[in-house]
Amino acid sequence: MLRKSLLAACMLLAFWSTMQAQRTAYVDMQRILDHIEEYKAAEKQLDQLAAKWQQEIEQRYDEIKGLYNRYQAEQVLLSDEQRRQREEEIMAKEREVRELQKRYFGPEGELFKRREELVRPIQERVYAAVEAYAKDRGFDFIIDISTAPHVIYYNPEYDKTDDIMDQLRRQ
Repeated sequence: MLRKSLLAACMLLAFWSTMQAQRTAYVDMQRILDHIEEYKAAEKQLDQLAAKWQQEIEQRYDEIKGLYNRYQAEQVLLSDEQRRQREEEIMAKEREVRELQKRYFGPEGELFKRREELVRPIQERVYAAVEAYAKDRGFDFIIDISTAPHVIYYNPEYDKTDDIMDQLRRQ
């Protein structure tokens, strides 16, 4: 029993000393990115593109709504075959718009591809700067607080955001 207690105490001491040796800092990646003109220009371009595509989709939905309203108004005058054709036409147009929406905004859509093309190189440059900073200064962990809402408290003393922005300016 004494042996197990001694072993547990040794393991706890080893774990505690390992945890004490780790150095941690945090950065606000969104604040860093917001200070990079190239990133702001890319975001603006993506927003404009998304707005243009959204407007196109809304126009197509308006056209479908017009077709449906005409169908509703004329429905009683149409034969069964004509009603079926109109319904199929409306449904086909709805499918087309959903496909277009998916092509533009889906997980593998045009907006995603453009974001990868425009933003990823900037993000990679920032991540490389953070990694170089961590290695140069001996940090074991650097936490991004802009995407970690579960961080309840952080001491401003360990905020290295400005250091990273300075490093990026010097590049």
